[in-house]
Amino acid sequence: RTATFLALGAIFLWGSLAPLGVLLKHVPVFLVTGLSLVAGSLIALPLSGGKLARLIVPPRTLLLGIYGLFGYHFLLFIALRNAPPVQANLVNYLWPLGIVLMAPLFLPGMRLRPTHVAAALLGFAGAAMAILGGSSGGSGSQAGAQGGFAWGYVPAFVSAFVWSSYSLLTQRVPPFPSAAIGVFGFVSGVLSLLCHAVLEPAVTLSASDWALIAAMGLGPLGASFYLWDAALKRGDPRQIGVLSFITPLLSTLALLWVRQETPSLSVALSAALIIGAAVLGSRAK
Repeated sequence: RTATFLALGAIFLWGSLAPLGVLLKHVPVFLVTGLSLVAGSLIALPLSGGKLARLIVPPRTLLLGIYGLFGYHFLLFIALRNAPPVQANLVNYLWPLGIVLMAPLFLPGMRLRPTHVAAALLGFAGAAMAILGGSSGGSGSQAGAQGGFAWGYVPAFVSAFVWSSYSLLTQRVPPFPSAAIGVFGFVSGVLSLLCHAVLEPAVTLSASDWALIAAMGLGPLGASFYLWDAALKRGDPRQIGVLSFITPLLSTLALLWVRQETPSLSVALSAALIIGAAVLGSRAK
């Protein structure tokens, strides 16, 4: 139960990422990401009890953290720039499915049972319906599904693999406190700011921009990572992976709320599928 609550905390925070991103859409993405990750890394200070030695991890573990936090966001932003955003987001949300299906490959002693597979596929169907259905009406109609192939789908798929493999591989390195996630975030944030300096134009941020970036850093690009790591250390990654399909549903509902739009029938059906998947996955042993 502790792992479930921790995972749900991370998932609810990630659900706020899209609306915050909409409010900051005028700010270059690597600048937003870099500043938010650096802000989120400060959470590590109280978590470490003021003992900076607790934040030191072996080089291999640090590289894994950079691979997960920086690699995932870098590939996702490249994908969103070079593919229709709805489909790219849908491909990216293969990562919960990857956690469920790859757990036996990365973690010894785990077996993949038919119930896990069924729950994962049901959850992905619900996630797909939430994303496609949530963008099909109102002001989001022009952002709906588009046909054809775009090369941006490749980094979207790789980003999904990166996050699912990172989530599982954190259990294969020497144990480290969740406070050390702050080091991953700080280094990843600095790398994102370097990408901003090279790839994006310089901008001046307003007071409201700084406030929104701070909210993003404390929430979906900060506290969520600590909660996620703590959940994976305590729970079954297959069940946590199934729960993660709640993220796109929450994200879609939050976007509809920001746009002052009414959820469609497909969003309601997606909620039923995702809840059913979560219940099914929680019963799998």
